[in-house]
Amino acid sequence: MATHQFKVPATSANLGPGFDSVGLALEKFLYIEASESERWEVRFRNDFLKVLPDDETNLVIETAVDTARKYGLEMPPLRISMGSEIPLTHGMGSSASAIVAGIELANYFCGLNLSEFEKVLRGSEIEGHPDNVGPSVTGGLFVGYYKDDELFYNTLDLDGLEIIMSVPDYEIDTKAARGVLPEMYPRQDAVDQNAISNALLMAMFAKDFSSMGRLMMKDRLHEPYRRELIREYQPIRQAALGAGAYATVISGAGPTLMTVCDRTDSERVLEALRSVPDCIHECIRLYKKI
Repeated sequence: MATHQFKVPATSANLGPGFDSVGLALEKFLYIEASESERWEVRFRNDFLKVLPDDETNLVIETAVDTARKYGLEMPPLRISMGSEIPLTHGMGSSASAIVAGIELANYFCGLNLSEFEKVLRGSEIEGHPDNVGPSVTGGLFVGYYKDDELFYNTLDLDGLEIIMSVPDYEIDTKAARGVLPEMYPRQDAVDQNAISNALLMAMFAKDFSSMGRLMMKDRLHEPYRRELIREYQPIRQAALGAGAYATVISGAGPTLMTVCDRTDSERVLEALRSVPDCIHECIRLYKKI
C-alpha cells in the first residue's frame, strides 16, 4: 500500500506593500504522512492541532477531494498523520499549508502529475490570491498576480537575510482583519502604493536590503488599519529598528509581526525584541526549495 510523506513550509504574506501578492516561505513546516485506507482518518501529532476536524471536513481533505474532482477523478480515502510547527490563525500561512497539502495528496494518489505552476494556480483558485499558497509551493520569495483564472508569478532567493517572527499570545480572525479595511481608498494612496511596490521589487532584485526595508514599511492599503488590532506593533517595530533591523511588518493578517534583518545582526535584534513581553520571538530561516 503506497505511503506518501512530505512537508509544506509556512509563509509570511503581504510583506508591507505586497498586499495579496508578495510572500516568503519559512523553515517551519506542516508534516503529512498518508496512506490509502477504507475510510478517511486524521491523526494529529500536536495537541494544538486537535481543534481541527478529524474527518472529511478537514481543510486538507476537502482540498484533496475537490482537486481530484476538478480533474474528473475520485479521491481515495486516506489515513493521514499530521504534525505541524506552524501556529494556527497567527498570520503564518497555516491554512495555505493545508491547502497545498491537499493539492499534493490529490496529485500523488490520483496521479495528476501537476506542474509547479498548476499547483500554484489551483491554490490561488481556492484562496483567491497567490501570496500565501505560492511560496508554500515554490519556496523563496514569491511575487504573483491572480485574477479570473489568470496567474503570473516569479520567485527570488533573498540570501543573507534572517527573519524573526514575533508571535503574540492571542489570535486575530482573518475575517476580522479584512473587516477593518476600507471598501475604497483615496486615489493618492493607490498612486503611492503603486510606486512603493514597484520600487520595492526593484530593491529586492538588486539585493538593496536597506531600501527594501524602508519601502516595506510604507504600505498604504492594510498596515495603517490592521496595526490598531496588534498592541505590540509599535513596541516591536521600535525595538527591532533600534537594534539595526531593516524592517518590521505585519505577517499575513496578523497578529504575528515579521522582522527582517541581516543574518549577522540577528542575535542583537532578537535580544532587543525579547524586551517586548507576551510574545514568542524566534529566528526562522527562509526556506529555499531544493
